[in-house]
Amino acid sequence: MDQTLRDASEQGNLDGLYSSIARDPKVLDKIDEIPFVDTPLHVAAAAGQTQFAMEMMMLKPSFARKLDPNGFTPLLLAMHTNQIQLVLKLLKNHKDLVCAQGRGGMNPLHYAAQTGNLDLLAEILRVYPKSIEDVTSQSETALHVALKNDMLDAFRLLLGWLRRAWFRSARLLEYRMLHWKDLDCNTLLHIAASKNQLQVVRWLLAQGWRTRRYLVKAKNSEGFTALDMVDNQEMRNMLCRARAKHASSLPKVASWADYFISPVTINEKLFVCFFRGKMQMSNDMRNMLLVVSVLLVTIAYQAVLSPPGGFWQDNSIPGTNNQFNITAATSVTNEVNQVPHRVGTVLENRINFLTEQRDSSEKQVS
Repeated sequence: MDQTLRDASEQGNLDGLYSSIARDPKVLDKIDEIPFVDTPLHVAAAAGQTQFAMEMMMLKPSFARKLDPNGFTPLLLAMHTNQIQLVLKLLKNHKDLVCAQGRGGMNPLHYAAQTGNLDLLAEILRVYPKSIEDVTSQSETALHVALKNDMLDAFRLLLGWLRRAWFRSARLLEYRMLHWKDLDCNTLLHIAASKNQLQVVRWLLAQGWRTRRYLVKAKNSEGFTALDMVDNQEMRNMLCRARAKHASSLPKVASWADYFISPVTINEKLFVCFFRGKMQMSNDMRNMLLVVSVLLVTIAYQAVLSPPGGFWQDNSIPGTNNQFNITAATSVTNEVNQVPHRVGTVLENRINFLTEQRDSSEKQVS
């Protein structure tokens, strides 16, 4: 990028921008071809030039996700230089920028959790809640980032947001986030215990017995539970009351290698046989079997409730016309008995038709 365009970006000079474009119509395309570069959007974001940044986003949207030589996107660079108003403006008009990851896999939510900017953290969650599922290159969620940087208020905000979420699958998301392990297999409880964050341990143990039961027994990559990493006696007592255990006292969990080497049980054989057959069945076949099953139940039910002539007529007299009633009942019984045969015929014809279609397709492919 030439100095004239850089100066225009720093000063927010739109006339200077369009003068550079008039001199060289491909000036922005040439910058975009470089993998890691300071774009005019980076320069404007770092300088807090909101109007210029918005104009550049319109002219060259691809700049928004481009990384500079230090691994920052324009939005992360604006956060790094504390240009909060520009960040909020960009997020309002371009919500998808929250997903743009920079150095270390950090997105704006991770960075807000790292710096403890609560207002920005809340705004990001409001405009793009799915960003809480993103992880860094170290497999850290925003919750992990907040704890590792001792931003306890940021952690409490994220935890409160998770507990208040009511959209579809919110319960599953809360479960996943609270049980997530980073690259070293450390849970949130491992981090809180190692950093002596007593209040965080109290918050985590209050999340319910399912979460508590898992967290107190989880091991990290070094084989330690949270109780193994505690130095504080009050925290140790708290974990013991939650039935936490040392890793040495927990039963050994069989590895996948041990499982695959072990003999296959009869139950596993039946399970595998069933699902292999199910997986080889086409969608048409599954749908057809479902329809046939429903038809079978419906026909049998209607035949019993509404027989031809009825089991009992309104004008019949008890003790008379017995032959008619017996005949009607017999005809219904015969009709119901014929249902499986009829359905079986339909099913057989349908299977033959699908088989012929499959064979024909295989021949065409070959």
